[in-house]
Amino acid sequence: MTEYTSDLLRLLEARGYIHQVTDASALDALAARTVVPGYIGFDPTAPSLHVGSLVQIMLLRRLQQTGHKPIVVMGGGTGKIGDPSFKDEARKLLTLDTLGQNIASIKRVFERFLTFGDGPTDAIMVDNAEWLDRLEYIPFLRDVGQHFSINRMLSFDSVKLRLDREQSLSFLEFNYMILQAYDFLELSRRVGCRLQMGGSDQWGNIVNGIELTRRMDGVEVFGVTTPLITTADGGKMGKTMSGAVWLNEDSLSAYDYWQFWRNTHDKDVGRFLRLFTDLPLDEIARLEALEGQEINQAKIVLANEATAMCRGREAADDAAETARRTFEEGAAGEALPTLAVPGGSIAIVDALVGLGLAASKGEARRLIKGGGARIDGEKVSDEALVVTVGTEPVKLSAGKKNHGVLTA
Repeated sequence: MTEYTSDLLRLLEARGYIHQVTDASALDALAARTVVPGYIGFDPTAPSLHVGSLVQIMLLRRLQQTGHKPIVVMGGGTGKIGDPSFKDEARKLLTLDTLGQNIASIKRVFERFLTFGDGPTDAIMVDNAEWLDRLEYIPFLRDVGQHFSINRMLSFDSVKLRLDREQSLSFLEFNYMILQAYDFLELSRRVGCRLQMGGSDQWGNIVNGIELTRRMDGVEVFGVTTPLITTADGGKMGKTMSGAVWLNEDSLSAYDYWQFWRNTHDKDVGRFLRLFTDLPLDEIARLEALEGQEINQAKIVLANEATAMCRGREAADDAAETARRTFEEGAAGEALPTLAVPGGSIAIVDALVGLGLAASKGEARRLIKGGGARIDGEKVSDEALVVTVGTEPVKLSAGKKNHGVLTA
């Protein structure tokens, strides 16, 4: 482990956020003596970010916790193009109205994690459309384009992946890395930004921005990337059978969010506690040392703390109580996903899909065939079953941990 002197890099190292750093000693010295404004960009491709973006949001939180200034950059400009990094195909282009709506929706979640304001370490949020929309093509090519080598851009893994597979990479997408580099230059000029952070797939884009800022303005800026967060079974962080784990309340219930963390693999508990909660490291060490059934205590702590940070303590407590009642007492629980059944009857396949316990009718049938579907605790074997709902709610289960309620 590297011996850093700044609180920032010491904290990031201790909690497992660091994958690569440009000129670590110079960044460490800078962070030890002054406030470092640092940014991460988020493209508004949906009304909510999902758990896959959470490590970056937490990175901004750690920046602020150690006395530095977080800058949240919404990609209102770059979002009109889409980042080609490690994508198999071009992203669907979004309308301006959709981009604006998505940005407004996404903004809400950051207020849970960061303190915004006008102070030296208060977070700010900017939209890169402010400067990208005003660019003039010929002056931009002359002033900025001269600093980019096509040969070098073709060597980046994000581009090579598409070309090696003989998949189309449009000129529109190819420009994305230039625009992201220009973001760093603009942020350096506008708000004195000295640091860009991002996932390991952003390394090439970050380096481009550092070199552009140095060449055009002679300013020393830095980059930090985080490791790719995968689960112990090799899966991608934030992907489940039911789909993405959204951060916004109106995209995913607090109970389902809590349940996602409760279902963490035993081997991931300690790492996720370090990355996604504010618990002290010595407490995390105690929790991850638990064995056997006791490790479930650590998973509940993880679920409580992660949910409280994103959805509020009351929502976390409610979700934990619902889980306790569901699993310990067999009750339905008020915060479980609920589906009203007009007429009082519904096909079991439709009920499983409607409650989000299966992503499709085909998946619902496979769940039933595999013995994973239950009604009020009783296994379902008939794919054509019609469930009747009377005055009492009916509890449906997919496996041992995912539940929902049918009401008349």
